Amino acid sequence: MTNIESLLNKQDFIELSARERAKALLDEGTFRELLDPFARVMSPWLVKQNIVPQADDGVVIAKGSIQERPVVLISIEGLFQGGSLGEVGGAKIAGALELAVEDNLKGIPTAAILLLETGGVRLQEANLGLAAIAEIQAAIVNLRQYQPVVAVVAGSVGCFGGMSIAAGLCSYIVMTREGRLGLNGPQVIEQEAGVQEYNAKDRPFIWSITGGNQRFASGLADAYVDDDRQKIRQQVIDYLVQGIPDQHRSSNYSFYLEKLQHVDTAEQITPLQVQALYQGEQA
Repeated sequence: MTNIESLLNKQDFIELSARERAKALLDEGTFRELLDPFARVMSPWLVKQNIVPQADDGVVIAKGSIQERPVVLISIEGLFQGGSLGEVGGAKIAGALELAVEDNLKGIPTAAILLLETGGVRLQEANLGLAAIAEIQAAIVNLRQYQPVVAVVAGSVGCFGGMSIAAGLCSYIVMTREGRLGLNGPQVIEQEAGVQEYNAKDRPFIWSITGGNQRFASGLADAYVDDDRQKIRQQVIDYLVQGIPDQHRSSNYSFYLEKLQHVDTAEQITPLQVQALYQGEQA
C-alpha cells in the first residue's frame, strides 16, 4: 500500500465524539450504553452557576465486547467543560469500574478501557470532583488485579490533574502524537510559576514535554500509535490478550523516585534529558 492509499484509508479517531469513539472500539452491534442521555442524569450544580449542563455530564459508559472479550468502556467528552469531572460524571466512571470488579468476582472476565480527554477535576464542583476521582483511582487499583485496565489518551485535550494519576494507575497507557499527559496543565503551570518557566502558548514546547511521543520515549506510556481507529483498536486488543502486566508502573515507584533524585531543579530539564533519565533502565 502506498502512502497516498494509506492516507485515504486512514480513519481518524480523535475527530470522533466520545460516544463515537466507544462504538469504534467495541465489536459491531455490542455497544450498550448505561445511563445514556435519555436517563437525564446530569450535574445539579452547573445550572446554579449559570452553566448549561449536558444530559450525560460529558461521560459515556458502555458495556460491550472487543473480539468477544467482555469490557466496560468509559469515554470522556473533551468538548464539554474541557472533559472535567464533577459529581455525576465521576460517579458514573467509579460505578462502572466497581461493577466490572463485581463481574470478575462472578466469573465474568470484564476488562476496562478508559478514553481520557480530561483536564481533571471540574472547578465548579471541586470537592465533589476530588472525591469522585479518588473513588475512580481506588476502583482501577481493585479491578487491575483481575483484568487489564487500558487508558487511551488520544486527543489534544489530553489527560491532566487527578485523572492523570488515574491513567498512571492503569495497566497500560496508549497515546497518539496529538495526546498529552501530565499532572498540571500548561495554563496552571504558567499561572503559578510564570511564563518564563512555562509558556502555555508555546505549543511545540508543550508537546515536547507532555506529548505522546515524549511520554512513550520516556517509558511513561506503553504504546505510541497513529491517530487511526483501527490501529488504536488493535493496540487495545493486544493489551487485552497480553493480560495483566508482571508489574504495574505505579508499583515500580522506587525506580522513578531514584531517577528523580538526579534531576537538578535549578535548570529547565530538556525533553532529551528526560528520555535519557528514564532510558537508563526499563521500568
